[in-house]
Amino acid sequence: MKPTCFPHAASVAKAAFIPAAIAVLAILVQPAAAQQSSAAAKTVPAEQAAIDPATTVVATINGESVYLAEILAQIQQLPQQYQQAPMEQIYPPMLDRAIDARLIANAAREAGLQDRDDVKARVAQAEAEIISEVFLTEKVSGQMDEAALRKRYEESLADSTEQGEEVKARHILLTTESEAREVIAELKKGADFAELAKEKSTGPSGSNGGDLGYFAKDSMVAPFSEAAFALKPGETTEDPVKTQFGWHVIMVEDRRAIEPPSFEQMQPQIAQEMTREILTETVQALREGVEIERFGPDGSKLQ
Repeated sequence: MKPTCFPHAASVAKAAFIPAAIAVLAILVQPAAAQQSSAAAKTVPAEQAAIDPATTVVATINGESVYLAEILAQIQQLPQQYQQAPMEQIYPPMLDRAIDARLIANAAREAGLQDRDDVKARVAQAEAEIISEVFLTEKVSGQMDEAALRKRYEESLADSTEQGEEVKARHILLTTESEAREVIAELKKGADFAELAKEKSTGPSGSNGGDLGYFAKDSMVAPFSEAAFALKPGETTEDPVKTQFGWHVIMVEDRRAIEPPSFEQMQPQIAQEMTREILTETVQALREGVEIERFGPDGSKLQ
């Protein structure tokens, strides 16, 4: 089954919330099981599952509390292989990191950096990205649950017109037509196809008896596919088949209906497609009724 296709979210790519959109995609296209694992559930041992990270103090700095939630948030920023490390192994260095981060932030505030215009601008930018990410995430999650994903999956199966068949075939690749016709003649006399392929085929599958396994019609070059799909199991091409690779003698061993991918296999792709659609629709709705003027880098108005 070919993947469903949807318009590319070009307007999204041009919008100012690109960082937030990327974050939303990263959050929402994961399989459902992965989405259900919160930072706390993933990193706090089972016996401590009832602990509230937001109120659990893990360190104090001159009486100022550092909370477990800060540790868990930092762990979630690590590469995946480190996030999976046992809590007892990763906790000590992350606690030190949280303490150091708090010390540095306090020192920066004491130096008055929060009052500088360049810092205020960066804080405002970070705030805009964070609230945009939350806004978009809630927009998508409000419209895309498992029921919606399964409905889209069923629709994609119903819309697919090329599920069709696939064949299991062997072939012998020869350099010239005359060589191919000689092979066909030997086969008609009772020669074993796989043995001839090992002996005469110039293709990479020759050493494996010419075995190509199962393949769909659109996965091979047209002349080869047309000839192969015209055969019944056990039949061999009566005439050599010419492609850009040479001359082929083809034998079909089996035919079967193509099994569509499961919902679990398609879920990440469908979630990504639906996320892009929702983001695009959201931006288009926000633009409606809004007067927008564009200016070039020199400040001149764009037509």
